[in-house]
Order: sequence, then C-alpha cells, then structure tokens
Amino acid sequence: MKFIYFDCSSGASGDMILASLLSLGVPLEEFRQVLSRLKLKVEVEARKATSGGFSGLRVEVRVPKASPAKTFREVADIISRSKLESEIKNNSLQIFRRLFEAESRVHGRSFRTAHLHEAAADDALVDIVGSCWLLSRLRVSEVYFSPVNLGSGFVETSHGRLPVPPPGVGELMRGFPVYGSQEQVELLTPTGAAILTTLGRCLSPWPELTYEKIGYGLGHRKLKYHPNILRAFYGEQELFQPARKIQVIEATIDDSSPQVLGNFINRALALGALEAYLTPVVMKKNRLGSKLTILVETDKIDRLIEAVFRETTTIGLRYYPVERRVLRREIKEFRLRGQKIRVKVSYYGQEPVSIQPEYDDCLRLAEKLKLPVRQIITEAIKNFNV
Repeated sequence: MKFIYFDCSSGASGDMILASLLSLGVPLEEFRQVLSRLKLKVEVEARKATSGGFSGLRVEVRVPKASPAKTFREVADIISRSKLESEIKNNSLQIFRRLFEAESRVHGRSFRTAHLHEAAADDALVDIVGSCWLLSRLRVSEVYFSPVNLGSGFVETSHGRLPVPPPGVGELMRGFPVYGSQEQVELLTPTGAAILTTLGRCLSPWPELTYEKIGYGLGHRKLKYHPNILRAFYGEQELFQPARKIQVIEATIDDSSPQVLGNFINRALALGALEAYLTPVVMKKNRLGSKLTILVETDKIDRLIEAVFRETTTIGLRYYPVERRVLRREIKEFRLRGQKIRVKVSYYGQEPVSIQPEYDDCLRLAEKLKLPVRQIITEAIKNFNV
C-alpha cells in the first residue's frame, strides 16, 4: 500500500487535491468515466500549466449553471445511487458529513436543515468523490498533510464578506495546526479542509520521507509571494515512518525520592520511550538533584509529558527535537553447547559492525554449566557466523 503527504504551504482546495493526485499518472479519461457514475452534468478539464517556476496540472470542473444549495440528504442520495465502490461512497459521505456539521454549528442550524452553497455544488461533489476514488485508485492507505497556510484578508461568500478563515474553514480546522501569510486571499477552501481533516493526519514538523513521485496540483489564482501549488508526495507506506523524528524531554528534580524516580523510568519505557535515564546534578542552593531525560518518538510525546507531570514532582519540563541515526538490526539464532542463543547483529549499510549475544540466553547457559557468564558471551561471539 501507499501513502500521500500533502505539502499545504499554499493552502489546499478540492480542485488542487484532484490535480495533484491526477498528476501522479492516473489517465484523465478513466477519471471522467468513473465520475459519470454520479450522473452529474459536469465537464472535467485538466491541462498542464506553471506557477512560480513549478510545472503541474490545473483542473477545472465546469458546470452548465449554478447548482442549488443542497442538504446532506440530497448529497447522500446522489452518492448512494452512484455505482461506486462502498469504500469510496463511505469516505465521500464522511467528508460531507463533516462539512455539514461544521456549517450547522457555525450558523446555528440543525444538521438536517443545514444547506451548503459553495461546498455542496456539483463541482464540490466532483472534488470530494473524485479525490476519494483517486486515493483508492492509487492504493493509498494513509493520508498525511503539513500545517496549512490559510492566507489572510477577506473572502466573498453566500453569507457576505467574511474574514479568512471563514467560519466553516475555522470550524473544520479546529485542533489542527494552521498559520497565516501575506497573501490577501483565501488559500484553504472548505472542501480542501474537509478532505484533509477527514481522511488525513497532520504531521509537524516536516516528516522523514522516502517517496517515489511528487504530484503537482496548481490553483487558479496567481499569488503575489509564492507559487499556488499543492505537492503530493507519494510512496510505499512501509517505508514511511512519520514518528521517526525524535524529541528529548528533560526535567530537573530535587524533591523526589529515588524510589519514585526509579519506578518512573520503568513507567516511561512502558509508555513507549526509546530511552529514559537519570543523571545526578547540582541545582540551586547547591541541592543535589536528578535530571530526567527521555527520548521519545514525536507521536508519543504527549502521553510521556502527561506521565512526567502526573507521576513525578516536577512542575516544569522542556522538550526539543533531535536528529538520530540508528543501525539496521537483525536477531539471529544459533546453538551453543546444545542451547539456543539469540544474537543481535547490527549493520552499517550491508556490513555487520556489531555482534551482541542476548545476555539472558548467555546467563541461562552459564548457570546451567556453572561457568562465568563472561566466558559464555566470549564463546558466543567467537562461534557465531553471520
């Protein structure tokens, strides 16, 4: 299976998401044939274009006339009647449900009676259903996106002139990292926000990626300060480890017992810490204390921070990102004096650079033979063949 990582430094819209996915190699005619199952009177055009030095695809969904505002039930009927796969229907309906829920909350309407104007028009149906189909067609199992550039200024809507982000976008992006820019335009549309936040997960800072292709989807406006482009990084899911970025958590503590701190080290490791250790330090007023250090992957940092505050006496901590390199490791087995011994082999590239027998296995054999464990470890290293 594959992953997609959207770089939203120029925001995102439904047509930009469509264009970035189409540019990864899906034939336009195949896409049009699938969309015909919606029974909508629309035309989809895609052409190569440039923006700020980037070459990409720009998609335009043409409708003969403005479609009337729709309720969720009307949108659901169109999607449900189409001859699309159930996964595509379900994902599309989840996205529209988030849109209607956001609309009903910000405008004080019930979900059943809420109408969407721009975001439930026929072109939005194409954007949302088309994006869901393209992700399926590209075998994408996970969607990620960067913090999103909202733009700034004001936008004209069916509710009048509203500040960026308009209420619907603001509601959809609640809980996700966003920022503004000098561009006096709306860079993130409700459709784009709904697709990203329903199907994707935001990763910040930029994750470590191993990707095969980049899709380039261009927006329709010419921006003043940067290209109007959405990049879609595409690759094998098994090669993408979004949590590989490491954070260090530190706290200095001078009012806790060794028993509490010793127990917390075990607790931190059980919660997913890569390393956890204590260092003796001299603190203010020359009091002896301990510096607690924890190495943790980014996606586990919140639960480790909570545990530090709940289970130690510190009232403050600091954390910061660090870079880390780790050798590839394999666990192999062989028999020594009739007993199975596990050996950890570490590689630098293809070259084995470290061979470490499993201590517990060596200890059991040493106790059985009534020999020093150091002797068994030495024998294991000598007799093991990579």
